Amino acid sequence: MDQLLDILRHFDIDGTPTGISPLGNGLINDTYRVATAEADRPDYVLQRINTSVFTDVDALQRNIDTVTAHLRRKLTERGIGDLDRRVLRFIDCKPRDDSGEPPRSYWRDATTGACWRVSVFIDGADTFETVDDHYSEEAGRAFGDYELMLSDLPDGALTETIPQFHNMTFRLQQLREAIACDAAGRVKGVGDVIRRIEADADAMCTGERLFSEGRLQRRICHCDTKVNNMMFDHTTGQFLLVVDLDTTMPSLFFSDYGDFLRSAANATAEDDPQLEHVRFRDDIFRAFTRGYLETAGRFLTPTETGLLPYAAELFPYMQAVRFLWDYLQGDHYWKCRYTEHNLDRARNQLRLYDEVKAHERMMHDYVVACL
Repeated sequence: MDQLLDILRHFDIDGTPTGISPLGNGLINDTYRVATAEADRPDYVLQRINTSVFTDVDALQRNIDTVTAHLRRKLTERGIGDLDRRVLRFIDCKPRDDSGEPPRSYWRDATTGACWRVSVFIDGADTFETVDDHYSEEAGRAFGDYELMLSDLPDGALTETIPQFHNMTFRLQQLREAIACDAAGRVKGVGDVIRRIEADADAMCTGERLFSEGRLQRRICHCDTKVNNMMFDHTTGQFLLVVDLDTTMPSLFFSDYGDFLRSAANATAEDDPQLEHVRFRDDIFRAFTRGYLETAGRFLTPTETGLLPYAAELFPYMQAVRFLWDYLQGDHYWKCRYTEHNLDRARNQLRLYDEVKAHERMMHDYVVACL
């Protein structure tokens, strides 16, 4: 705790830290809640940025600063107040008298290279690991509105914090290279998974082909629309804000739509090794689609709305590819609790992909009905 308190001293926080405890279950960054002594001062969130994943922290924080400032302007224009409960607020580092530079919203340890940031803790708010159809519709409306509010950011305002993040062609290339290298000596035991992935590889690269033909454009997307990246008011249940903004960046439109359904519409956890538990919940699909098209439908093109069922199929497939890639590499990207954790995740997501494909006609018909 003393080490974390030393880190906090570099930030211009308002209050006296009294305790630090782990917060959340994120797979990438290490996150802590910082309690303060004063009743009229906020608590804070201290986070160590995973610099193996986010290699350009300057660009990462510039993106976040740009996004949060833009969202605050948009909400103010709508007459919405209490902005610290509607948009994340990051705390600047204390300025150095001798630097002559503007303060930054993260601090880098000169000795270890570790990068840290602090944001205001949102009190009286809940996140969920699973959602019902009511909260799924709220989530669809919220993530669609998030994209809508950011849709007028000028070209070049944001950079890719993880290059090629949701590029299916690139992810397949990564996997094939990992298979060829077999760095962890694990390829021999996963031939069935590799064959299933390769069987649909060409069809799942449709998005990149359409983009190269000029039929799709890049949008500003959240790119990590898990259900636990939304916060709701503890008392009223009203949606408050989207969190975990690290991957907000230019991407093809289906990033947010498909990724939410991948996590929320699975009847079980993404790492459940009991594949008979995996089921695509069409009630969650319908609810999220209704909400999403209510807001995102204001700017999506007919080509994009026609690809929503493809997006729902793409993301469990892509995640299976990524989990298998990490497994074959030796589990360096995601935190794992046991040796075959990533392999169980990959098999789970492939089963979900098959479940989604079985609902293809229903999805097409429902999207048309919502337009």
